[in-house]
Amino acid sequence: MRGELCDHRARRGIGQIVQWGDGLNGDNCECDASTPYPGRLLLKLVSTFALLAIGALLSGCQAVVLAPAGDIAVQQRDLLLIATGLMLLIIVPVMVATVVFAWRYRHSNVAAPYEPEWNHSTHLELMIWSVPLLIIISLGAITWAGTHLLDPYRPLGRIASGEPVSTATKPLRVDVVALDWKWLFIYPDQGIAVVNELAAPVNRPIEFHITSSSVMNSFYVPALAGQIYAMPAMQSQLRAVINRPGTYEGFSANYSGAGFSGMHFAFLGLSDRDFDTWVAKAKAAGAPLDRAGYLELERPSENVPVRRYASLDGTLFRAIVNLCVEPNKMCADEMSAIDAKGGLGLANARNLLPLEYDKYARRGAVFGNAPSYVARLCTPEAPTGVPAEASTAFAPSDAMLTGAGLPRPPFAALRWSPPARPLAANLSNS
Repeated sequence: MRGELCDHRARRGIGQIVQWGDGLNGDNCECDASTPYPGRLLLKLVSTFALLAIGALLSGCQAVVLAPAGDIAVQQRDLLLIATGLMLLIIVPVMVATVVFAWRYRHSNVAAPYEPEWNHSTHLELMIWSVPLLIIISLGAITWAGTHLLDPYRPLGRIASGEPVSTATKPLRVDVVALDWKWLFIYPDQGIAVVNELAAPVNRPIEFHITSSSVMNSFYVPALAGQIYAMPAMQSQLRAVINRPGTYEGFSANYSGAGFSGMHFAFLGLSDRDFDTWVAKAKAAGAPLDRAGYLELERPSENVPVRRYASLDGTLFRAIVNLCVEPNKMCADEMSAIDAKGGLGLANARNLLPLEYDKYARRGAVFGNAPSYVARLCTPEAPTGVPAEASTAFAPSDAMLTGAGLPRPPFAALRWSPPARPLAANLSNS
């Protein structure tokens, strides 16, 4: 019993001599607590193992946002570090002052001045308000300038720090389409398309045109630039450049359904020669990408391997953006041009119901209404529909009520008047 109590007292300290008297015969028990208790030893082993495990896990992390390979991402990193440093100018002194004040004015420090009537200090007020105000002004100015200089629609002014873009350099255009659940990259100048693999020459400006086939997504290559949203029936842009050769990770940063976790792709930064070899490899694939092939590719699928297309329909990306990949379907820009001319009068009212399909269902979905859409309008001058270049060239018309080129309805407008109330009803109400 005495040994157990002595052992219990020994747990209270390490490196101490704990004495205890039994109160009966004055016998004392000395316990050398310098030897660690077995429970404490086990706790130390577990803590050490946990720290080693966390260190091993963190050693595999790549802080690509802080060590990017593209000039746009580098400027964004610098803006992040500058903003963080300015905020730390307030955070660190406040944290240090909290510890200093708590230690200096502790209850046991009788040397610290005691001034219960103190209530104001002009110097302290000036420091408390002026320093944060200056930091906020600096943050606002830097953020405003950085927001305009790093506008994704703004043409690149430089390849890297101190290296402006040559006027003879032609940007590489890449049309990006977010599908369910894969990425389609179209190279219109090279005449190829690739699924889940993106490549670009080093130190050459890249001009991305980004859209989506169904739901909202987000195109993100951390080593290249910030994320840009991909939205159906809309086209967003991103201009960037890659400065170091290598293979970088790209993915979707916006949840888009069951296969979202598999929407990863490789971004290859290549030399000009290696990029030409990569294009030749895609051209050797032999499979063309026409509208029928795209409609098949557009169907939802997960974990799709890299797929290459040797040729493509030059009007495919415009059709994807305007939701008119299906043959003879009216495009969104054509419908906007008709509305700009004044619409089709009463005939235009039937256009709304078929468009509900594009709003509430997706092509290839298991559930939903059957495909239905507005057919294209054709004329003797344009038997296959309104040309793409002419769809936005219409001038507004003053004939908003009757429609452009439509005759006025032959009947007179109906006039409605409330029916006369029966006499009995009037008497009962009164």
